[in-house]
Amino acid sequence: MTEPTTDLDTRIGRFEHLLSQDPDNDMAHFSLAGAYKQAGRFAEAAASYEKCCELNPAMSKAYQLGGECHLAAGDEAKAIELLTAGVKVAGGRGDALPLKAMTELLTKLGAPIPETAPPKPASKGDFVCKKTGKPGTKLGRPPFRDGVGTWMVENITKETLDDWIGLGTKIINELRLDLSRDEDEAVYDYAMLRYLGITQQRAAELRGREPAPIKPDTKHIVDDMLGRGGHLEDLKGEMHTKLG
Repeated sequence: MTEPTTDLDTRIGRFEHLLSQDPDNDMAHFSLAGAYKQAGRFAEAAASYEKCCELNPAMSKAYQLGGECHLAAGDEAKAIELLTAGVKVAGGRGDALPLKAMTELLTKLGAPIPETAPPKPASKGDFVCKKTGKPGTKLGRPPFRDGVGTWMVENITKETLDDWIGLGTKIINELRLDLSRDEDEAVYDYAMLRYLGITQQRAAELRGREPAPIKPDTKHIVDDMLGRGGHLEDLKGEMHTKLG
């Protein structure tokens, strides 16, 4: 069912306002791009997806969707450029579905397919992630401007954050979350904290305030999705219907 134009315009306005306050929020750019795309504003959607890629180069899905929007806007050259970069990212991360989609698009466009290589494993002397126990890359800056962001710099690797962003994107899509809405942002925040192993009490200590509450049934749904380890394909996009 198509979202009413007035509701879509309101959602776009919310994301635009959010980004005016926090322009480095990659997920807000991703969500705004999706709203632009739904509204048929493909050139603006492509630009927002590109900004998302700039802020978070590991988000392979943004390259795919940005390339598709460039094509819808009639800019084949920019589509090929973004898709080519996206294939390298997806191949290096092992993101099979975006890699397949972008490879097929480049083939249809008659563009060369770049070679990809898996990422090099981190050496034993690198920063060790407290969540996974594996060495990796230390975050260069806090992802959020609060105590949780500082905790993440001190405790998790960039690789773990990238894995969360990939799963978090799936959860947003599966539950059709609108991060400009407080109640939906609370669901995303709960999922992120659970994934990283931060208790609600610890989050309150780090932020100086209690996390926004979500309904028990919603917690159960999110916990189930997290327990699947990112394998959400069999949910068939219907989990949003179970939200209260």
